[in-house]
Amino acid sequence: MSAAERTWVSKLRPLVILAVLGLAALAAMYFAPEPERRKPPREARLLVDALILQPTSFVIEIESYGTVQPRTQSLLVAQVSGQVTRMASNFREGGFFRAGDVLVEVDARDYEANVKVAEAGVLDARQKLQEERARAEQAVKDWSRLGKGEEPGDLVLRKPQVLAAEARLVSASANLDKARLELERTQIIAPFDGRVLRKTVDLGQVVSRNAQVGEVYAADAVEVRLPIRNHDLRYIDLPERYADGGDDDPAPGVVIRSTLLAGQEWQGQVVRTESAIDENARQLHVVAQLDNPFSRSVGGQAPVKIGQYVTARISGKTLPDAIVIPVDSIYQGSYVYVVEDDVLYRRDIELAWQNEEQAIVATGLVAGEEIIVTPLGQVLSGTLVRVRGRPAAEVSATKIAGTPPNPPDSAGG
Repeated sequence: MSAAERTWVSKLRPLVILAVLGLAALAAMYFAPEPERRKPPREARLLVDALILQPTSFVIEIESYGTVQPRTQSLLVAQVSGQVTRMASNFREGGFFRAGDVLVEVDARDYEANVKVAEAGVLDARQKLQEERARAEQAVKDWSRLGKGEEPGDLVLRKPQVLAAEARLVSASANLDKARLELERTQIIAPFDGRVLRKTVDLGQVVSRNAQVGEVYAADAVEVRLPIRNHDLRYIDLPERYADGGDDDPAPGVVIRSTLLAGQEWQGQVVRTESAIDENARQLHVVAQLDNPFSRSVGGQAPVKIGQYVTARISGKTLPDAIVIPVDSIYQGSYVYVVEDDVLYRRDIELAWQNEEQAIVATGLVAGEEIIVTPLGQVLSGTLVRVRGRPAAEVSATKIAGTPPNPPDSAGG
C-alpha cells in the first residue's frame, strides 16, 4: 500500500469506529425489552367466617354434677342371736331381691322351744282362770244358801282371785306372742324390692342381737344431689314446699350422663329442693330422681351404679328473642369482633348467661349484626377481612383507618 493510501485509511478509521458505535447504540435502543407493567398489589385481607345474629327462642340448660345415691337405704340387723343356718343365693353384693324374700335365717330351734313353753304357760293360766271362776260361782251359791240377807264382799265372792287369774292369762299370752315374734325374727326378710350393697355375715357365723348382717337399698329409684350455681337460679323453676301445705312442684327434666362407659345417658326429674344452702360450697342443692335405674335398657346400656360420678343438664327457662353466640367467639369474656363492609371492629359486650358452648348476650350486640367466629387473637379495629364464601367489598379510607360504627345500647335476650 502506498503512502497516500495509508494516509487515507488512517483518516477514515475514526469515522468508521464512530459509525459502528452509533449503529450499536441505535440497535440497543431499538431492541431493548420494554419494562413489565405490573398491576398494583391488592391489599392483604384476613379470611374469616362470620355469623349473622338472629333472635331465637333459647331453652337454658343448667349444668351440674354429682354422684348416684340410693333413695332408700337400710341396714339389716339381726334382732335375735344365734348361728346363721341359711342365706339366700341372691344375698350377695349386687344381688336383687323382692319384698318379703327371706335373705338370712338364724338357728330357730331355741326359739321354737320357747314358743312351746309359752303355749304351755297359756294353757296353765287358762285352766287356773277357769278354776277360779268355778270357785267364784260356788261362793255365790254358798252365800245364798246361808240366807243371811246381806251383800257378800268381794273376797267372799273371790273376785280378786278371778282378776289375778285373768291377769296371769294375759301375761302368759303376751309371753307367747313375744316367743312367736322372736321365732319370726330368726328370718331376716327383705323390707322392699331392692339390691344388696354389701353383706357382713356368712353361713355358720354366730351373730348376736343387733349385729349388722348387711346393707341394702331400694331398686325402684336412685337420686343424684346436684349443686346449682347462684347466678343460674334465676333461670330455673325449682320445686318448693311451704309450711302452709302449698307445694310448687314443676319437676324440671334432667339428663344424666356418665363417662364411665361411652353413651351412658338417663332421663330423670328434679323432685325436690334442699332447705338449706350448703355450708362448704355456698350453693343450693337440688335432688334429681331416676326411676327404674336398673331395668334393661334399649341397646344394652349398662345400668347406673351407686357412687357413680355423673354430669347433669337440667331444663331451665325458655328465653324468647335471645341473641346467642358461640363461646369461642368471645375474647377475655368481654368483647367480640364484628364485621361491617369487610372491616373488622372490636365490640365490648355483657353476657347474661353462658355454658361451655353458647352464651346469651345482654348488651353490646343486636340482631342483624355480623360477628366473626374465626379465632383471631389480638387484632386491631380497622383490619381488612374477607368473609369466606363471598367476594371482597370496596373499602373507603375512613373505614380502613379503623373508625368503628356506633355500638348498640342493648341486645335481645
